Formats: sequence, structure tokens, C-alpha cells
Amino acid sequence: MPSLQGKTVVIVGGTDGLGLSAALACTRAGAQVVAAGRDDDAARRAGDELGERARVLTGDATDPDFAVRAIRRAQETFGGFDGLYHVAGGSGRASGDGCLHEVTDQGVDATLSLNLASVIYSNRAAVRAFMQDNRRGAVLNMASVLGSRPSPTYFATHVYAAAKAGIVGFTRSCAAKYAPLGIRFNVVSPGLVDTPMAKRAAGDDTIQAFIKTKQPLDGGRIGKPSDLDAAVVYLLSDDACFVTGQELAIDGGWGVSDGQRSD
Repeated sequence: MPSLQGKTVVIVGGTDGLGLSAALACTRAGAQVVAAGRDDDAARRAGDELGERARVLTGDATDPDFAVRAIRRAQETFGGFDGLYHVAGGSGRASGDGCLHEVTDQGVDATLSLNLASVIYSNRAAVRAFMQDNRRGAVLNMASVLGSRPSPTYFATHVYAAAKAGIVGFTRSCAAKYAPLGIRFNVVSPGLVDTPMAKRAAGDDTIQAFIKTKQPLDGGRIGKPSDLDAAVVYLLSDDACFVTGQELAIDGGWGVSDGQRSD
């Protein structure tokens, strides 16, 4: 695995699920990590798992100042800041996201705030920090295969899809602007992964049968958070110094498979 020795990485959404798995992988690769999350209990558990090479803090990723505080913690505790990984996001179903004709005004606002505005805020904080210190850096954002490979029967959340597609466009635009400064921007787009957000799908036998054909790799299964870890470490590392503006789908074959419905 590529090395992150001597690097300090901030992970927004790094205290559970995909973010915590990535934080653990980054520390194993030699990085010092600030893992920022929303839930106090998750943050305490993450702190115990991550150990001395990491610090955790809690707050809301939709707060424009949250990533600023996380980056400041990295600089003050570990003496620098080299990379940002934005994982925070989530389903807007409970707020009113869904099929377009059913989407509520609250669903639009809440889903875009959590899944797109939060990314813009954290990325802005990262670029400002890199530019202020006149240093190169890496920004990695998490999108979703649903941003470009929809699945209308079981996964029709149209504002969420718009937000995730927006992350890709936003990331590529930033990559073009800041490449001359040595600041890289890339995206990872997972398929369905076993996280708290995927609880609805993971507990539905019909959807699980669909996923077996939609994500046929490795026997046909729902993804694991660790499936993304190697790519995350690589894209944050100097081994990826010639890579920017790219979207990497880590989806078990979702994007190239029809998926067989049983209904």
C-alpha cells in the first residue's frame, strides 16, 4: 500500500462507517489523522480505535466552520495539513427526498446541504489552508454511483443523485483551477456499501437479491467499507501526484451490470 508517512489527513465524516475505515487505513499507512464526525458516542469509539496517531472532534459538516476547525486542529496538534477526505453525507429520505414528483421543499434543502454544500465548505477550507501555507495538498471527495448510474426501482432519491453528480462536477472544476498550485482533487464513487445509511437496503431481501446481480464482483455482495481503503490511501498519497480531476467508481460492477429484478 502507498505510504502516508509524515502526512496529516483530515477526514470529515471520519468517526464511523466508511470514514472510520479510511481513518484506520490512513494511520496504518503512517498518517496522522483528525477524524471529524457528528455523533459524540461514535467519536469516543473512534478515538479508542484510532489511538495516539489521531484526534477526533464532533460537529456538523453543514456548518461552514466545521472543516475549518478540523484543519486547525490538525495544524495545531500535528504541525501541518496535507490532505482532506470528505465522506460526510447521507440519505435525505427522512427529510423528504425521493422521486421528483414526491420531493418536498425541505427534502431539497436538507439533502443538498448535507451532501453538496458540506463538500463545498470543507474543500474551501482545505484550499485556503494549502494556499495560506504555500503547500501542495490532496482533496478527495466521496460521491456515489447514483450520481451517474441510476437505479430507479429501489434507489430513486433524485435530490441525492443531483448532489452526488454535483460533487463530481465541482471536484473536476476545482482540479482544473488548482492544478498549477499542486493541489489535487479527486472523487471516489462507491456502490451500495454496508453502512448505517444502507440499513434499509441491507435489510430487504428483495434488494439484496438485486444487489447480487447489480454488484456481481466477489460473488455478488454489498460492499464493505474496507473495499475503498486502498484507493483512498493511494489518492491521498504522493504516489498519486500525477492524478487529478478523476472519478474512481468502487462499485462491485454496479456501473456495468443490469441487475435482475425479481418483481
